[in-house]
Amino acid sequence: MTKLPGAFMRAEIDQAIPAFAEGVRQNLTATATAVNLAAVDAFYTIARGSSDAAANLISYEFMAQLKKPVTTLPPSVFSLGNGLQLGNAAALMFSQSGGSQDLVSAAIGFKSGGGKTIALTNTLGSPLANEADACVDIKAGVEQAVPATKTVICTIAAGMALLAALKPDYAAACEAAAKAMLASADAKLGQAGQLIAALKETQHVYVIGRGCGFGAAHEVALKLKETTAIHAEAYSAAEVLHGPLQLATKPLSVIILDTGEDASQQSLGLAETRFKAVGANVFRLTPQDVGAQGLTPAASSAMLLRAMYPVILEIALQLGLDPDQPETLSKVTVTI
Repeated sequence: MTKLPGAFMRAEIDQAIPAFAEGVRQNLTATATAVNLAAVDAFYTIARGSSDAAANLISYEFMAQLKKPVTTLPPSVFSLGNGLQLGNAAALMFSQSGGSQDLVSAAIGFKSGGGKTIALTNTLGSPLANEADACVDIKAGVEQAVPATKTVICTIAAGMALLAALKPDYAAACEAAAKAMLASADAKLGQAGQLIAALKETQHVYVIGRGCGFGAAHEVALKLKETTAIHAEAYSAAEVLHGPLQLATKPLSVIILDTGEDASQQSLGLAETRFKAVGANVFRLTPQDVGAQGLTPAASSAMLLRAMYPVILEIALQLGLDPDQPETLSKVTVTI
């Protein structure tokens, strides 16, 4: 039987719901204890592509909950450079396949610099998983579509579960996230039709967020690029008015991902007002749009991504594309 375009991606978006609930509920205390993760002074995230978007998102949640610095570290510091002296730090290494050589080199280099490495991956037994000091299974299962959807949602879940291992009272937030995600199975964005109609006619998109929503914005922008070939850029609401606003003097669509965090409301609202004032087509999305509230920013971001993926899928199909297999891309991208 001939496969319909987008069939894999559609199925995996649906599969992400129970997979997220399973992943966010896993107890990773033994994993964290084995490498004495609670004692580190700082965390670095190392990833590429959609995994890097998820890593960005998780980094904000870790900082808010643990009050320890978390920042991204490019793999090329190790694969192309001479490494770093890390001290009492841990690397959270996010990779769906665990097979890219630059990430493996980064794991080796990070440990050589005195740090600890934890791989969050969908492929146990992969080179990265084998090289890391500890490994977390993101529990996504098989993902066949080239664009990562289920694995992104499950990476967020695994990151939240790891955070709960370091801060036990965060487990309640994980349970709330699991219940909210399961309850959202039949929920659809109220603005979905308007979004699809607008974005399939646009050439340029800004996706704006703040905190965890900034990581989610990177993921939405990447998905638009790889599945629809629409030019999309992610910006923090704190940065987008410093220069990028000028592009709104030409036709531009703007998606604002609002995680509901009180501290972000002023900057997101200002961005919305300024872009509307210069004529941009603006859509502001919140977890309440899919029936969720009272979640942490990371959980809200996962909900927003789960709601946006079907919209992006439909745009690709209406443009005559097969999002399962973008013509220039492959499932595993190997970088050095």
